[in-house]
Amino acid sequence: MVTTPLAPSDYLDLVSPLRAGADLRGRIEAVHPETADAATVVIRPGRGWRGHTPGQYVRVGVDVDGVRLWRAYSLTSPPHRQDGRVTITVKAIPDGKVSNHLVRRATPGTLIHLDQATGDFVLPRAKPAKVLYLTAGSGITPVMGMLRATAFDDVVMVHSAPRPHDVIFRKELHGLVAAGKLKLVEVHTDTDGMLDIARLDELVPDWAERETWACGPAGLLDTAEEHWTEHGLRERLHTERFRPSVVVTGDGGEVTFSTTGRTVDADGATPLLDVGEEAGVLMPSGCRMGICFGCVTPLKSGAVRDLRTGEITEAEPGVLIQTCVSAAAGPCDIER
Repeated sequence: MVTTPLAPSDYLDLVSPLRAGADLRGRIEAVHPETADAATVVIRPGRGWRGHTPGQYVRVGVDVDGVRLWRAYSLTSPPHRQDGRVTITVKAIPDGKVSNHLVRRATPGTLIHLDQATGDFVLPRAKPAKVLYLTAGSGITPVMGMLRATAFDDVVMVHSAPRPHDVIFRKELHGLVAAGKLKLVEVHTDTDGMLDIARLDELVPDWAERETWACGPAGLLDTAEEHWTEHGLRERLHTERFRPSVVVTGDGGEVTFSTTGRTVDADGATPLLDVGEEAGVLMPSGCRMGICFGCVTPLKSGAVRDLRTGEITEAEPGVLIQTCVSAAAGPCDIER
C-alpha cells in the first residue's frame, strides 16, 4: 500500500540496480577510444551475470532518445577478470543509433540492460596445435577475446582494414607480435585491395593445417566457406556472422510468417498475435487463459515495437518476442 502504484522492487532498483535478483543490468565505468570510430566500453555487470566464454557475445539494451534499443556485441575481455568487469568493443556504423551512442556519447555511470552471454563461436577444450584467425574490420572483436584468454604455441592472424590506423587493437596486437605470441598479417584495403582468400597460400602457406576462426563481412565469410569446402576442410573452419545491414524501423510494415509462407501488411498498433491469426496463421498463445509467454516466437529479421514500453527489438540470433504485446516496427519476419 505504501509503494503503490510502484512495487518495492522499483525503489530497490533506484538504490541498488545491480543487486542479485534484479533484472540484469550493467554500469558503464569507462569508454576507451580504440580508433576514430571504435571504442571499448568497460562494464560492471550486475550480480546475476553468469560469465562468458571467449568468443561469445552479449545483447545490450541502451536507452537512446527515450527508446530502449538492443544490439549484440562481442565480449572482448577475458573471463574472470580480477576486477569483475567485462568489455565490449563497438565500431560506430553510419546511421547506427546504438553504436554511435556508445562510441561518442556514453559516459561513466550510465546504466544499461544486459542479457546473458551466448554464442558458439568459441575455442574447443582441447587446444589445437595450429590456429588461424581470419578477420576483417570489427570482426576482430570476438577473436580479441580469444587472444586475451588463451595462448597458443602457433597462432597466425590475417586481418583486413582500410588503413593501419583503422586496425582495432593494433598496438596490443603488435605487442603480442614483439613478444613472440602471434604472427600477424595486415591487409590494408585502401592500398592492397580487398583480402583475396586465394592469397592464403602466399600469406599463410600452411593454412590448411590450421584450425581456423573467421569473422567479418558476409562476402569474406562466404568466400572462405567456399574455399575450405573445395579443399575438403569445411569442418576446420568456424565462422561468426555479424548482422550485415541496419534495420530501418517505422510504424507498421510488411510481416512475413516464414514457416507458412504468408505475408501481410500490418499497422504499428496491432499485436502480431492478432495479425497472424487474422491471416490464418496458427499462432501459439496462452495469454487468454492467463498463461504468460505462451506466445513467444523467434524474430528472424526486421524489428518490432513493444506496445507497453515503446522498446524496439531487432532481429539477432536467438531473439524471441512476445507476439501478444509486439507490433511491426517496419518489415519483419516471424518464424510461424
